[in-house]
Amino acid sequence: MRARRVTLADVAKVVGVSQTTVSLVLSGRGRDLRISEEVQRRVREAATEMEYRRNRASLAHRGVRTRTIAFVSDAVASSRLAGDMVAGALGAARRHGVTLLFGETEGDAGLERTLIETMHGYPVDGIVLASAHTRAISVPAGLDTGPAVLLNVVPREPSPLLSVLPDEVQGGRAAARVLLDAGHGEGIHVIGAGADGDDVPPGRSAVLDRLTGIRQELAAVGVEVESGRPCRWWLPEHGFDATRDLLGRTRPRALICLDDRLAFGAYQALQDAGLRVPDDVSVVSFDDHPVAAWLRPGLTTVALPRHELGAKAVDLLFAEDGRADERRPDRARRHYVPMPVRDRGSVAPPG
Repeated sequence: MRARRVTLADVAKVVGVSQTTVSLVLSGRGRDLRISEEVQRRVREAATEMEYRRNRASLAHRGVRTRTIAFVSDAVASSRLAGDMVAGALGAARRHGVTLLFGETEGDAGLERTLIETMHGYPVDGIVLASAHTRAISVPAGLDTGPAVLLNVVPREPSPLLSVLPDEVQGGRAAARVLLDAGHGEGIHVIGAGADGDDVPPGRSAVLDRLTGIRQELAAVGVEVESGRPCRWWLPEHGFDATRDLLGRTRPRALICLDDRLAFGAYQALQDAGLRVPDDVSVVSFDDHPVAAWLRPGLTTVALPRHELGAKAVDLLFAEDGRADERRPDRARRHYVPMPVRDRGSVAPPG
């Protein structure tokens, strides 16, 4: 025989308060309604000891918020580099007094649909659909029907949902400005893609925005990127090969690496060629990988604001229920988070 489900009335009887008081405390509204800390403590302890579970489905059908939101991602939760994004979302969830539930798809579209359906059935008050790297997607069916925000995701088709994205164009301008401020006006080369954005690695849609910002900032003072070295994958060995190939053709004055891991390989190729960073060649990059600060000299990089991205997505979920006016242009539905420069000494005036 299955044990009888513990009810609000059972908890209220044990604590000696009304069912309304128990409901308010367990829904997180006790402090707002000035229920004493002692009563709140006793209610929570009794509910835990009695293994009380709220019937979230019935709450939702009555229009009551369940004070939970979902964070569904491709590889954010298990990605060490994206941990700050999760931390930012968790911090914002705590500020709003809600619980954050995680689900990870590992890039499986079928699992993504299943997770979203599961979260809606739970139910949750809203969903953040996140990606470890900026990518374009077709918004999964059902996501437009409830409060939701896209994080590091751009809809391929028109969608009323808000997107939170790093400002990659501004980041590209910032990287170029670092070199210009140091006096570089020639011999600037890009590692990671062609100078015009061709040969972009799969899943790296942000490259075009970065290159746009770089070219805009340089062109404003009459400077051009001399060449770009495409890399199929953004790993140190590919940065090494691309830089070695470049050194076999010309002597660069500055490198703009489109990812820190490419810069790690570039450092090694420059060292093997007997060149010093930054005395002989300046290097600026993107991402702010944890290893960037350990290189010698430390790598100057334009950081992905992961913590701020996660927090902004949750804040928008509550500020606007994750929806925007469908009559607004697509760009007006996108919230861009600035990318700060981490100056660590890999850029110097040209020798």
